[in-house]
Amino acid sequence: MAAEALIRKLTEDRAGEPAGDTVAAVHALVDDSVIDPDAAPLGVAEAARLLGLSPHTLRYYEQEGLVRPARNGSGYRGYSAGDLRRLVFLTRMRVSGMSMADLRRYVALADQGPGTEPERREMMLAHRDWIRQRLRELTLALEATEYKIAAYGGAPGADCAPHHDDAAPDRATFQ
Repeated sequence: MAAEALIRKLTEDRAGEPAGDTVAAVHALVDDSVIDPDAAPLGVAEAARLLGLSPHTLRYYEQEGLVRPARNGSGYRGYSAGDLRRLVFLTRMRVSGMSMADLRRYVALADQGPGTEPERREMMLAHRDWIRQRLRELTLALEATEYKIAAYGGAPGADCAPHHDDAAPDRATFQ
């Protein structure tokens, strides 16, 4: 599968699909065997459109040293398959809440080569733990939201049912 198709697959709305599909797509995207090394680099507008980012964001990532697209003879940026792979990773990490400082640190380590893999792994383990905690917090917030929707006569999600308890406080108390 071409890099562009994999990027589109990753950036589609993944709600309701098994996580394994996304993991497989990420693995395929970072596997150099599926990237056509002869594919023409994309310009900033094309790359931005493909990734669902603004050209300004791509330029900002470049300014921050997170990606270094080559320039053609006219000075225009050309985003290679490797640049696009990195941008997908950066975008996923930003969506997951990773700070720009951590991304800069991670990219600096990655640019130093395989000798930094243990430190990068530790960064990813710590970030995974942070994401899991955030997911627990968001799950509680979703459950509270579903409860209120049901309390107002709406239909909650399939896995959330309100508890109607005669001893519960009056609904008006919790507006």
